[in-house]
Amino acid sequence: MRRFSAEYLRDTRRGLWDDRAALDGLELDSRTRVLDVGCGTGELTRVLREESDADVVALDADPALLDAVDADGRALGDATRLPFRDDAFDLVVCQALLINLPDPRAAVREFARVSSDLVAAVEPDNSEVRVESTVEAEAPLAHRARETYIAGVETDVALGGGAAALFRDVGLSDVETRRHEYERAVAAPYDEAALESAKRKATGERIRQQAATLKRGGLSQRELDDLANEWKAMGRDVVEQISAGEYERRAHIPFYVVVGRV
Repeated sequence: MRRFSAEYLRDTRRGLWDDRAALDGLELDSRTRVLDVGCGTGELTRVLREESDADVVALDADPALLDAVDADGRALGDATRLPFRDDAFDLVVCQALLINLPDPRAAVREFARVSSDLVAAVEPDNSEVRVESTVEAEAPLAHRARETYIAGVETDVALGGGAAALFRDVGLSDVETRRHEYERAVAAPYDEAALESAKRKATGERIRQQAATLKRGGLSQRELDDLANEWKAMGRDVVEQISAGEYERRAHIPFYVVVGRV
């Protein structure tokens, strides 16, 4: 399973549920006991608690992430071997978890086992991400790196609405899918996260971190070096525009909310 830091999860989920209409299918106002699997730092857990009167349990396999969840009702556990009895919850849900699992079907099967009613997954399709930027090189470079990364990563990070097929495979019925468009925007005045992101671009940190995956995706060492150099040059342009208060970036990330009944 791919793992992430608490800082990364908070940054990439900020504002995700400012609009919660896509969660209507979870019937949160009628829930009594809810399990948030792969809760990370608890962004979805908080939404579930705000939108329902249910007892919400946050579960993750990483104790460091669980420590960052600002709530009681936390449990340490594996999504494919949930430490709960059959039918223990009336809703089991995950967010951006299945795309990071080598066997997402096994997790959905467990979700169905411990739910007496609904199972839901909120999963992005990273192949559909669009980037707009005032730095001309950023959008094409991001697209190029993303396509290569998707080709080389060992899990299905483009799962998105394809989670519906997994739901049907394990026997869930009345499967429905809603698309939720998440936009992450950067503009002046810049917060600390935006400034740190610009610095990382200028050093090529992301390309270094993803080097092995990008090579599996088809890049030779020379091509990887060329990409890293272009990425750092793009990052320097980002830093320059931020210094002038001119930098703007928008990332459009589609999430698919898939709901099925046990």
